[in-house]
Amino acid sequence: MIEPNPSSTIFERLCKTRDDKAKVLSEMVAHFRETSQPMELFEALKMQIRGRLNLPLTTSEHDQSRPEEIEHQLEMGLLDACREVSDMLFAEGKVAEGWMYLRPTGDKEMGRKRIAEIAITEENLDAMVQVLVNEGLDVGRGFAAVVKFQGTCNSITLYEQAIASQGKRNQQAAASVLLNHLYDELVDLVRADITRRSRSNADARATEHETLLQMITACPSLFDQDHYHLDTTHLASTIRIASILDDPQEQQRAFELCQYGRRLAATYQYPGDEPFVDFYPAYSAYYSVLLGNNREAGLKLFERKARTLDTKKHGTAGIETYIDLLDRCGQSATAIQVAVDLVPSDVPSQRLIPRLLELRNHIDSAEQRERATETILDYCRTHNDVLGYTAAMLSLPN
Repeated sequence: MIEPNPSSTIFERLCKTRDDKAKVLSEMVAHFRETSQPMELFEALKMQIRGRLNLPLTTSEHDQSRPEEIEHQLEMGLLDACREVSDMLFAEGKVAEGWMYLRPTGDKEMGRKRIAEIAITEENLDAMVQVLVNEGLDVGRGFAAVVKFQGTCNSITLYEQAIASQGKRNQQAAASVLLNHLYDELVDLVRADITRRSRSNADARATEHETLLQMITACPSLFDQDHYHLDTTHLASTIRIASILDDPQEQQRAFELCQYGRRLAATYQYPGDEPFVDFYPAYSAYYSVLLGNNREAGLKLFERKARTLDTKKHGTAGIETYIDLLDRCGQSATAIQVAVDLVPSDVPSQRLIPRLLELRNHIDSAEQRERATETILDYCRTHNDVLGYTAAMLSLPN
């Protein structure tokens, strides 16, 4: 038996309504909806919108200019078409195509919700990462998928190549995933190692609830004969990346990773970049400051580096780290003064002013905030920065 050709049916329907342009266009749109053909549906909707506005059904290079109101209605109609077509594509699991149509609407929240309904698999991983991470729809979820399917090494590479240049929120989402993944992995490996050793030493057993720090403190022999439990370059990268995190529990985990690193053989303790050239001790001090432990001593350490490191050789990382620590410890007013005093004169004022204004907005005291504003205004006058002066003067918090 020969199956009926659905295309012939639609052609018959179109012929029956050929004297009514609106009905013809409606039949065409209905056909592509019924047969789930999203790309064709979009083109059909475009034609329907143009027909409704009494415009030529197809565009050409000879299109004439249109009144502003017609242009607005056309744009709104096309955006509605984008939403409908993207919804159909997402329902089919076509992530990249769905976002391609939704992107012009700027509705990231809708995209995030629709993609949240789609499971991440090895087959769609690349498309998911492209949209979730590179397009910034849900960096945490996309990054977690890379960790799960491709491992720590690839996830660190992805962070450095695609996420480190994004905003703080996205960096924190990825850093949190990486830190917790590596910490949990290391805890499991250390606990398993202690369990093996406990067969000959009953006192060496680790309980299920012991932290990494508790285990490595109780069992120093874990590091005998240059032993280590996971890739030490991954350990160092994770500690560095996690420095952006604000959650105290995560900062504690990063601190414990530092203590693990400090116990490694010297062969596996690689130097970092200033002000973290002495990598594990420096990051231990850094996280201690954030956690409120030995804060004064830690701040003095980074102040000394900020004031003594040669910026021509090491850049301004030492200064920036000290300013960041002061700010995160609630000393934003001091951070502003340090920035004004220490940032080299060859750093353009336009690069520094946005950071100074951000620091000023972290100050709770109205009196301190006013003094900070005067400091920033004086800096702008000294550097002949009219734009910065105006921004500082007019952007005071209410």
